[in-house]
Amino acid sequence: VQLQASGGGLVQAGGSLRLSCAASGRTFSSYMGWFRQAPGKEREFVAAINWSSEGTYHADSVKGRFTISRDNAKDTVYLQMNSLEPEDTAVYHCAAAYSSSPYYYTGRAERYDYWGQGTLVTVSS
Repeated sequence: VQLQASGGGLVQAGGSLRLSCAASGRTFSSYMGWFRQAPGKEREFVAAINWSSEGTYHADSVKGRFTISRDNAKDTVYLQMNSLEPEDTAVYHCAAAYSSSPYYYTGRAERYDYWGQGTLVTVSS
């Protein structure tokens, strides 16, 4: 699976962005996630979604502001980001892995096998 993230950019605090991650190759029965890494900081989990889309998981830092979703017909996962804060500034990476269960998802980075190149989100105050 190859992943291509897009949609990043510069936005003012309080604004919104929608990130997209297009997958090529087999995506059936895959779970997908978004992670971010700010300058000088470790990578952190943002959100994850299972194949069936019945299960989603958001980090506490983004809960209520960000929403992960996917369109399996388009092999694409999205991250809708609202009420953006300067602390959200980071390179956002999408990731994927296969599971035997369409209901599995996780926030653990080591459980993901495929990673996109990242898209930069900058939130100005």
